[in-house]
Amino acid sequence: MELFFLGTSSGVPSKGRNVSGIALRRANSKSWCLVDCGEASQHQLLHLPLSLSQLDTLLITHLHGDHCYGLPGLLASASMQGRSAPLRLVGPADLWPWLQATCAYTHLHLSFALEFHPLESLQAPLMLAEFELSACPLAHRVPSYAYVFCEKRLPGKLDEAKLRHSGIPAGPLWGQLHRGERVEWQGQHYHGHDFILSPRAPRRVIISGDNAEPSCLAPLLPADLLVHEATYSEEVLAKVGPGPMHCSAARIARYASQAGIPNLLLTHFSPRYQRPSGPLSIQALQQEAAAVYAGRLLLAEDLRHYRLTPEGQLQRGESYRPRALKTGPDVPGSLPESG
Repeated sequence: MELFFLGTSSGVPSKGRNVSGIALRRANSKSWCLVDCGEASQHQLLHLPLSLSQLDTLLITHLHGDHCYGLPGLLASASMQGRSAPLRLVGPADLWPWLQATCAYTHLHLSFALEFHPLESLQAPLMLAEFELSACPLAHRVPSYAYVFCEKRLPGKLDEAKLRHSGIPAGPLWGQLHRGERVEWQGQHYHGHDFILSPRAPRRVIISGDNAEPSCLAPLLPADLLVHEATYSEEVLAKVGPGPMHCSAARIARYASQAGIPNLLLTHFSPRYQRPSGPLSIQALQQEAAAVYAGRLLLAEDLRHYRLTPEGQLQRGESYRPRALKTGPDVPGSLPESG
């Protein structure tokens, strides 16, 4: 499973971080999902190996602007690019009238249908192209939700030792057996299900909206990976107070440890964390979380790819962040090279 972060900032963008957006897909699949769509999400997508024509489902966690203001523009671009396949849209019920009003007042006419699924009436897992989707409500100033993506259609691997013992040569016959077909070899008939090992357990990834109470995630457990906000450090959260209803790095890390979640990926950082070191640095948030969490811990970066391996290990992948344009040292207005 692969994740691409379009933005990791809370509330407003900073020079190095856009507001919220996370793309998720199965490895080697063109179909993908987008969780949240902050302003400029479609611009961030230009740097990633993802196509709007292959977007399967768009999910909004809650109706704060840094999580949804990019939605109308992204839909308009998909339409202008000629998308015709229906698009599944999931989110709080109030998302639909807001989007309909925006389309009406801006005369936005889409070339494809939107299939809206309000979270308040979601009674059973929703079947997406590659995942089973469930959700649960969180603690925030407006209705906010977390999603769990459970991969489906896991193929079992071929029992190669058994195939060799049976004398069936590697090649097209193995492919037919892997597809569950019946084959004949040297006068003997073999069926695919006799050579398929039991598939591994499906991986489960939780992507959470803004949430002040980590225990709200309990209905979605267990999980192989939790993506959650760490808007503040514990010290800053104490100064800010409970009003914003956000989480600290320490609180979510402590919960992930107690819940036995092996991988934790933090995001949604307050733009106050800009300094290279000290209490107002991203490193301070990482150190706070690491002090109470012994699993695999990463802090998300914009335009960075992350991978959850079949064995359930979180890995940091390629960065798609563009380098600053260099026009030459003697050209007025030239941009410096990025460090």
